[in-house]
Amino acid sequence: MARKRKNRGAKVGAPEQTAKRPKLAKRKLADHNQQLPSDLQKYWRQRHNLFWKFDEGIQIDEEGWYSVTPEVIAEDTAARIAQLYNTKQPIDQSQMDFGRLCVVDAFCGVGGNTIKFATWCEHVIAIEIDPKRLEMARHNAKVYGVEDRIEFILGDFYELAPMLKADVVFMSPPWGGPEYTSASVFDLDCLPLHSAREWLDRARLITTNIVYFMPRNCDPRQLAGLYPEAPCDIELNYTNGFLKALTVYYNDLAMYGSSEPHALFEPKACTSQQYCP
Repeated sequence: MARKRKNRGAKVGAPEQTAKRPKLAKRKLADHNQQLPSDLQKYWRQRHNLFWKFDEGIQIDEEGWYSVTPEVIAEDTAARIAQLYNTKQPIDQSQMDFGRLCVVDAFCGVGGNTIKFATWCEHVIAIEIDPKRLEMARHNAKVYGVEDRIEFILGDFYELAPMLKADVVFMSPPWGGPEYTSASVFDLDCLPLHSAREWLDRARLITTNIVYFMPRNCDPRQLAGLYPEAPCDIELNYTNGFLKALTVYYNDLAMYGSSEPHALFEPKACTSQQYCP
């Protein structure tokens, strides 16, 4: 089943944007903007969509600009994952929004998804192979005040997976840079380092509840075929009317539905009942 999600902006409870910034802060932001390569300028204009608290000291490297998940999508994903606990093990009504789960963020990058998992879930294992990027994620988690619920690990998820225990694994592996948009269909067998199936098989050593964050031009049939014995739910994430990416939920996570109302969407030439309404 594929679902269309429109993310229009910050949700209730999101930090309010400051109307005016001090002149010194403006100067620092301008200097930062001038240091970015021309091909990253468009991401700079979206900085407050990537992190609502960007102006409070968020750190991003060049790869982070085009790979971090926009915060409204990261929040939505974390909220849906939190339902895994709320559905299976109802708790006190005052805590219904908080999932007592352990989530592995297999490629945490600068921490966009990690921060939201820590907001909604009890414990997060954040893995990153680049030491500088891992420190940025740690710093950004402090900006959001959630670092105490995150275990940061420097290493390769593929090697670490057999040693991990968790309720959910979230994976957003490298897509190969912005060039992925040039292909009419993104081939999941051509991911850098390992194929999408190899990554998923590695995650299954930890849990059967897996989430993939994938390019918008993936073939839904190929995504469903990665784990054919499990239910699969594919969400189409829109920000400001633009299709940003796909979030793919497997097994129990596919059955609990979205954390918000959404419209159903049927892909063209859809034949597999695993992802069609």
